[in-house]
Amino acid sequence: MAKGKLSPRQKMINLMYLVFIAMLAMQIDQEIIRSYQDTNQSLTDSRTLAQDKNKIFLQTLTEKANNSPETFGIAKTQYSGMESKANDLVDFIEDIKNDLKKNAGYIDGTEDVEENFSSLNNTEAGTNKFFNGGDAELPSPTSKELLSKMSSLKDYIVQNFSSSEDLKSVVDRAKKNLSADGSKYKKQGKTWLQYKFYNQPLIAALSNLEVIQSEVRNLQSDALSLMLKEKVDADIQFNAYEAIVAGPTAIQQGESATAKVLIGTYASTLPGLRIDNAQVVNGQGVLNLGGDLGEHTIGGNISFLGDKGKTVTMPYKFTYNVVSGKEALKAQEGALLSADKMNVLYRGVANPITGSILGADTSGLTLSAPGASVSGGRGKWTVTPGSGNTVALTISGKDPKGKVISQKFDFRIKNVPPPQGQIRNENVLNMPASSIPNQTISAAIPEFDFPVTFTVTSFKFKVPGRAAMLVNGNSMSSVASMVKGLRSGDIVYVADIQATASGLGGQTLKKISPIVINVQ
Repeated sequence: MAKGKLSPRQKMINLMYLVFIAMLAMQIDQEIIRSYQDTNQSLTDSRTLAQDKNKIFLQTLTEKANNSPETFGIAKTQYSGMESKANDLVDFIEDIKNDLKKNAGYIDGTEDVEENFSSLNNTEAGTNKFFNGGDAELPSPTSKELLSKMSSLKDYIVQNFSSSEDLKSVVDRAKKNLSADGSKYKKQGKTWLQYKFYNQPLIAALSNLEVIQSEVRNLQSDALSLMLKEKVDADIQFNAYEAIVAGPTAIQQGESATAKVLIGTYASTLPGLRIDNAQVVNGQGVLNLGGDLGEHTIGGNISFLGDKGKTVTMPYKFTYNVVSGKEALKAQEGALLSADKMNVLYRGVANPITGSILGADTSGLTLSAPGASVSGGRGKWTVTPGSGNTVALTISGKDPKGKVISQKFDFRIKNVPPPQGQIRNENVLNMPASSIPNQTISAAIPEFDFPVTFTVTSFKFKVPGRAAMLVNGNSMSSVASMVKGLRSGDIVYVADIQATASGLGGQTLKKISPIVINVQ
């Protein structure tokens, strides 16, 4: 201001300038604080959605581990260890955030920046929490425990997931984002802790802590989604094999007969299946038997494409006798029963079943299943199970001498897998924000061979920092206004998908898993 003696009027003008400048500076600070607050809330919303998604993925992994422990058991055990350490870290950080708010005088239950301005701008709460006596060179016990829990989770992921090529991205992400390496802050003369929390306003400290929590939950999501990637028919792992030939060991001369060749872990469709000396029909090789009187042996190799496209080959051999018409055909003591759709029956749907008794006419075969509905005949039935975890199927028939043969087989009953929300047949996908309104929401049960269809009737669309939007129907055209502000790296969700189902036999439709869209 001007030097020399000032008039009272000039002094008043100068004072008003000072007040105006101070008010302007405070308004700028409030805008910065408000921006931090919005970003922090967006991170919290995204973390909450990730936690909900993780619960759905974990339920799927648990069911797969229960049904196929040899395939998913190890993954479930490894994830349980990761989940325990992740929850420990996230809960510990949540306690720190609550203490910081309390120490800074933050008023909970309000999003009014002006009301909490002094608290959110407070630098002492974070400095004293993370540094003994506010000394930047003396990390507090809280700081040391935070770094220890971050390191513990990172080390667990590296030790348990590094051997899996599928989980390499999770390991790399954990090494990068759970590290407290301060090398990039050396030019500023600061450590990681000092850069994040020393003399930082409360809102900045809260945001830095929320970033760690969100990263932990996203690491869990990545691990779960990769663990659930389907392998070659992942619920049936062909890691132990046996060639099986089913047919009569004695046939009358001049009459034709057939035998079936299959793999012990039977599948109706198997990539690259080849069987020497046999015609392959529905995953089985059919051998034509006959010839001169006496003993005959037929055999060869069975081959198919196993996991990762590797060809698996094994030999088979079958011996039978051709007898004259005067010699009675010896009935075989035993029966065969196979499920056309894997080795289980699904509750509430019609499961095709093929059965036979060696030496018996298929026209006289019967099948019973207490507690289930059975229809069909001549060795081909459909079985629709009801309640319970197992069902006993009993096949009965008569051998060539008229002797009644009956044998019981126990089958497991599984619930129909939960449906999955999809866009273009994918559950997690990348696309530009401008393409989102052009999409259509659908639902399906992946890798489920039964004719089940879904019609989507409504869903909720959620973008960061805004309330979810309810959309009726299956078109995303109405969300165009919500995606205009999205940027590359944002994550949006399609959740609470409602649909009607056809082909589930009146069963209650399970919750449809959400869709995750990574904005490019």
